[in-house]
Amino acid sequence: MIARAALVAGLAFASPLAALELALTPNARLTVERNTAPDSYSAPVGVFADGKVPELVVEGQIDRSVWRIEAPGLTPLQVMRPLRDQIEAAGYSVILDCAAETCGGYDFRFATETLPGPNMYVNIRAFHFLTAIKGPQESPREVVTILSSSSASSAYAQVIRASTILEQTPADTAPVLSDDFAQIFLAQGHIVLSALEFNSGTSDLGQGPFPRLAALAAFLKERPTVRIALVGHTDTVGGLNANIALSRLRAQSVRERLISAHGIAPDRVEAEGVGYLAPVASNLTAQGRDANRRVEAVLLGE
Repeated sequence: MIARAALVAGLAFASPLAALELALTPNARLTVERNTAPDSYSAPVGVFADGKVPELVVEGQIDRSVWRIEAPGLTPLQVMRPLRDQIEAAGYSVILDCAAETCGGYDFRFATETLPGPNMYVNIRAFHFLTAIKGPQESPREVVTILSSSSASSAYAQVIRASTILEQTPADTAPVLSDDFAQIFLAQGHIVLSALEFNSGTSDLGQGPFPRLAALAAFLKERPTVRIALVGHTDTVGGLNANIALSRLRAQSVRERLISAHGIAPDRVEAEGVGYLAPVASNLTAQGRDANRRVEAVLLGE
């Protein structure tokens, strides 16, 4: 049996909303993360009965993540107990705490939101579920649910946090002066093309506008002999080869936009990807992973 003290040490889970941090065992690995806003989440607040699971619908910032713990023989309760203690210590009130059969077994499992496999695995006979809130149950400010489960070789913890208060992130929509951009780019030799938007898990660049990309195009037009490389970066969710491929495809998407929308000559722009090998922040927090997902322009010379 794994001691409880070992479970609460090690890897930290921190949502972009920053108020809650949950410590997992050091051998826990993030398998998937999905943060959306505005969005809605139907949080279970009771066990399966009369053909349904009672739910509380929350609209706002919804953060979803799954952790896989490589520990044969670990039970769902062993995963849940230290997390439940941390949630209560953070000021949340637990309103649902049930195991597989008492939750409603198969019916409860398939009436609740679960991230798909292989990132998440739910053993119908061995899972535990918890819902906790801050504020009145009729209109809570925050809701956290945890679904823990186990297989023969590992255990899983799905954490979903919903907040009615959207995170205020200043939009990068203000014009970027080419002189300022040029000064930074020339001094550093590289610059992050901030506020680029890609569809989740894909290399498809959004419609924009992207002021920093427009500033890069203006820089290249003012200096027609300069060559650059676009380098894609990812967080550590997923394997290295897959992340290198995704980061390269995203850099290529940015290159294509420079060529097609801004008229930059193809032979002046290279595109490569290094996956998660060059982080700028810790991959143990959501904020750090968000910072690590980026495309940089690197000055090659003339």
